[in-house]
Amino acid sequence: MDPVRAAANTARRALGLLTIEQNAALIERGVFVLDPYSTFIGPDVRFGANVTLWPNTTLTGHVTIGDHAEIGAEGGFTLQADNAHIHIGAHTRLLGGGALTLENHIGDGAQILGPIRAQHCTLGAGGSWRDPDPDRRGGVLKGNGVARNLIVPQGHVIQAFGLFADATMRRQSYFHPVRPSASEDNR
Repeated sequence: MDPVRAAANTARRALGLLTIEQNAALIERGVFVLDPYSTFIGPDVRFGANVTLWPNTTLTGHVTIGDHAEIGAEGGFTLQADNAHIHIGAHTRLLGGGALTLENHIGDGAQILGPIRAQHCTLGAGGSWRDPDPDRRGGVLKGNGVARNLIVPQGHVIQAFGLFADATMRRQSYFHPVRPSASEDNR
């Protein structure tokens, strides 16, 4: 092993993190660590199948991640549970350089889009971002800033640039109007 890699692994072990090789070995369990060198994972993190971890992602503490979650595209992401628990549901997307600290519950299909620091938030479960009816999708936070002690139900979104508590919660169809199908147009 080259000396730089050995030193990096020594530092990781000292901080209670998986080694570069352990990160890379997660692929055998269906966790796609796209850059095992810039990804930092604690031993208490539990993964579902087909999870994608983009570069510059950090996961420490008691974190559970559901199947088909995507974490860290567009700038990495940090999940730091410390003495709490962070739950990430199936088919979630956490993108754009944000962070979850303390207790958070991100339900199936929910999304955090942008450099948002969330603490003690609950995003309701629903369909994934691909669901054709936006009001059936999981809850969403998008923009940038700080989100604390918020509950965003299924089909809703809070967009903010600063304090999310000061922003208006809207139905997702406000941002993604549902167009009638051709058969409905011909009635």
